[in-house]
Amino acid sequence: MVMRLTRRQVLAGIGATLGTAAHAEAPLRSYRPIARVSPRAALDSIVARAGISGQVGVALGDPATGEVLETYNAAALLPPASVTKAVTALYALETLGPDHRFTTRVLAQGTLQGGILDGHLILAGGGDPDLGTDEMARLVDATHASGLREVRGDFLVWDGALPTLDQIDPAQLPHVGYNPALGGLNLNYNRVHFEWRRQGQNFVTTMDARSETHRPPVTIARMRVVDRDQPVFTHARDGDVDDWTVARSALNAEGSRWLPVRAPALYAAEVFAVFARSKGIVLGNPRVIPALPQAVELARHDGQPLAGVLAQMMRYSTNITAEALGLTATARIAGQVRGLRISAQDMARWAGMRAPGIAAQFADHSGLGDASQISAADMVAFLQARDAQPRLRPLMRDIRLVDQNQTAISAGQAGVQAKTGTLNFVSALAGYLRTAGGRDLSFAIFAADLEARDRGKALGEEIPPGARRWNAQARRLQQDILQQWALRAY
Repeated sequence: MVMRLTRRQVLAGIGATLGTAAHAEAPLRSYRPIARVSPRAALDSIVARAGISGQVGVALGDPATGEVLETYNAAALLPPASVTKAVTALYALETLGPDHRFTTRVLAQGTLQGGILDGHLILAGGGDPDLGTDEMARLVDATHASGLREVRGDFLVWDGALPTLDQIDPAQLPHVGYNPALGGLNLNYNRVHFEWRRQGQNFVTTMDARSETHRPPVTIARMRVVDRDQPVFTHARDGDVDDWTVARSALNAEGSRWLPVRAPALYAAEVFAVFARSKGIVLGNPRVIPALPQAVELARHDGQPLAGVLAQMMRYSTNITAEALGLTATARIAGQVRGLRISAQDMARWAGMRAPGIAAQFADHSGLGDASQISAADMVAFLQARDAQPRLRPLMRDIRLVDQNQTAISAGQAGVQAKTGTLNFVSALAGYLRTAGGRDLSFAIFAADLEARDRGKALGEEIPPGARRWNAQARRLQQDILQQWALRAY
């Protein structure tokens, strides 16, 4: 449960829950070419040999011609998990443009004279999913540099740029950090840092919004250590406060983990107020307002261009980023903010127009909910749509080809760039493949045992029995299929 606190490690920790790909290494072993058998027979044999429960759907296509080369149960509708983010990435990129930036602003409503604001100070979110504690500190510095020294009115917060979601997927356990709340004002991926340390027979706990350089304490979340074995965590809302308990038996001598925040706007506002107080600007308790009034901008933070946000989302598979991007793209098209389910349906309709004939069903933009479904054939059709490959392939991660011992396999020019997707008893991989002969292809490999997943969810465990083994089998199946394709002389 111990977590390192660098930004890179924080992001990697989020993505690890939903599946990651290993970094490339120098090939250590070269395999002989696969014996020439019919593609269909080879694919059927690989799937049968895997012996994986549930359903498997596979498709391989040629983006240059639109041709479908190989299939196995390719029409089966299965959860794409985080492969959904590939659709979301193109949806956001083509709707918002690569230079789009999320902006967080500090506004003054009233008269500012001699450093005194006779009116209200407003922290206005623009939906930025990547805003962190360090950026919040710099925003306060810029506010102070504007000349503000005192606020005589209220401290107001506006988060209406995006809908307010208590969590992305209600079916997830309450303490998993990859299922946070979401709104127009977000901070630290809407997670709070919980740390514990044993002192004698008791534990000292802290809840803060730490970064690499700051550790502002927060009161929007609190923790109590209780005597029990299960569940490890419980969560309840006490007004605007997240009231957590943790089982004493689950704690070692010291450690930490990130927990989701359910009132993100107030969380961000509290951290802003902590930094403002360090500058001598004392703010009252924040109050969320439904509409943004006319006001003068004092300071702003512009996030990185969308192209960088997309690359980060695809690498670390951050759910909150995908949801913010999808919701923002939908709002741009619709001209108004829409709820998550409606927005996901809008994206599915967009995908059907982008790749005519496909019939995807999306429950969200991240793939966290298993109600989303798409077939392997339709996913390949989407990847092969006009201009999709040059825009998506650079955002995807390199996937190593490895044998049973995780030894890298040499296959000439072969290489794979793809998006992974992992839930308990769900495994997905889709992207682009260059064969040993230099031919560029698109593929999707989906597997899911939804009955086993439902049984696992009923147990209320973060990783239910059998999930690790099943997902490992699914990943091995993906490797076996990719190797067959990479080494085949197409």
